[in-house]
Amino acid sequence: MAARMRLLLWCRLCFPAPGRPRLSQVRLSSSEAAAQGAPGREEADSKVGTRKKTFSEVQAERLEQAQRTVLISCPAKMSEKKFLKYLSHHGKINSHYFYESYGTYAVVEFSEKDSITSLQDVIRTPGIEEECAVPFKSRLFTLMLKNPSTLAADQAPVHCHKQSTILVNDLVQKLCSADSVSNQLYTLMEEYQLTEENIKLRFLACSLIQEIACAYFPECTVKPFGSSVNTFGKLGCDLDMFLDLDEIGRSPTRAKTGPFYMEYQMKRVPSQRIASQRILSVIGDCIDNFGPGCVSVQKILNARCPLVRFSHQPAGFQCDLTTNNRVAMRSSELLYIYGSLDSRVRALVFSVRCWARVHGITSTIPGPWITNFSLTMMALFFLQKRTPPIIPTLDQLKDQADAEDKHIVEGHDCTFASNLNKIKPTENTETLDVLLNDFFEYFGNFAFSKNSINIRKGKEQNKPEPSPLYIQNPFEQALNISKNVNQSQLDRFVALARECAWILQQEDKGHSSLNNSQPWGLAALLLPSVASNCIKGKKRRRGPASERIKSLLDSLKMNNASSLVKNGGKRTFSNQTR
Repeated sequence: MAARMRLLLWCRLCFPAPGRPRLSQVRLSSSEAAAQGAPGREEADSKVGTRKKTFSEVQAERLEQAQRTVLISCPAKMSEKKFLKYLSHHGKINSHYFYESYGTYAVVEFSEKDSITSLQDVIRTPGIEEECAVPFKSRLFTLMLKNPSTLAADQAPVHCHKQSTILVNDLVQKLCSADSVSNQLYTLMEEYQLTEENIKLRFLACSLIQEIACAYFPECTVKPFGSSVNTFGKLGCDLDMFLDLDEIGRSPTRAKTGPFYMEYQMKRVPSQRIASQRILSVIGDCIDNFGPGCVSVQKILNARCPLVRFSHQPAGFQCDLTTNNRVAMRSSELLYIYGSLDSRVRALVFSVRCWARVHGITSTIPGPWITNFSLTMMALFFLQKRTPPIIPTLDQLKDQADAEDKHIVEGHDCTFASNLNKIKPTENTETLDVLLNDFFEYFGNFAFSKNSINIRKGKEQNKPEPSPLYIQNPFEQALNISKNVNQSQLDRFVALARECAWILQQEDKGHSSLNNSQPWGLAALLLPSVASNCIKGKKRRRGPASERIKSLLDSLKMNNASSLVKNGGKRTFSNQTR
């Protein structure tokens, strides 16, 4: 039987099935899983020696791509072939896809921007019926059938790409069919991460808002930041937008001849904050009054970072628009660097954040809960503490920075290497099952009462203030990004971390069933019973470290008893154990 099993595993390794292989019902050990590889990892770590694009290059490409893209509201049933043929009269189509959000929509990318101009020339404005349309023309269109009953009768619904994550129960079932804990983490990441289509839609939504802002600031750019671009975004997450006005302030090359130079006359205000508030107030009004599909517009101008919040119904996103928020843009790029260095980083962060959301450690509403950003910082800090480290500290990235990487934003040093090809890969080969268990054990026994977390240094430091949880902002170093967390929520996180470390260790000891129909590994940690067992188990065990100490003491007692029997009840002492 063992020989047949080895032969089966050898065949799977040497002759994988075409496409993505189906996961076996036999769980692999950590070393076997690492040898086989994990879904999603090849894309991140393959092509060694090829040049990886910088964050700025990726942003620029996607922004340009969005300028050649249109968003079309379509009938649910229609001929996709005829739809594409109709649009191709205006130019070559690079790609397209459909999705659902308050109806069926198509995202269509043309090869040339002129194709959109050609299409706009033949599109009519809505007829005046009961309500008068505001005559603002954008790249958001509506496609209607001339004879709906005839043309749609025999047509099947178009295939729509998913825009949200699967239900937790469905996720648990899918994880149970994986063949290792490591592959469970990669599978979860594949299910939760932003798809290529969803990323394109996010850049397109920013491009549509840019068209509104350009009415006042023709040279402005609206860019996504945060989860939409930092490689840690989850399907369904909010869309953070940054109104970039820097190009307006950049002076052209001054003429070297002549005794004069000229400058624009502009309205002056006392501070940059007041300027941001006034700009966002006007842009917010424009979005509210003229933005197609933009509803529930709120101007939150007295926040620490003024913003305009609204819902973009055609895209299906909750959006926050800010300006003068360059530190957040640098934070997005930093996380992009970390997420691109090693595939284990993203897999661990996605899994920990999913686990936290299932058990109510994080929340979608403001309050005393730990945030996703704080959890991400904790995971990065943990990976910096490995031996050898899996990712470098922020100070180490700063040491590798080139002259063009130097950024001082509002007095904050936001300098770090942006060229991924210059950052040396880690020599750490630990598997994700080890990292997941050690993450829970590490923070289940972390001295939160006296130590802070700092990814700039990559080591524990004394807390500068008595907050229950202190995580230093990597750039605005005087700020604690977890200041909102109270002691009760931190205690709950610690208790759940200890419980999950204990569950994973019990499986390592062979206490779990080999029946894959029962949740195991990461799937077991996502069950609601984990939280209830945590409450019941406070008296049963103090944590993973206590469990190991108890096992060690039991072992010593057994060895001592055996020694007494052999020596007729007399105690003996060995130099080896003294």
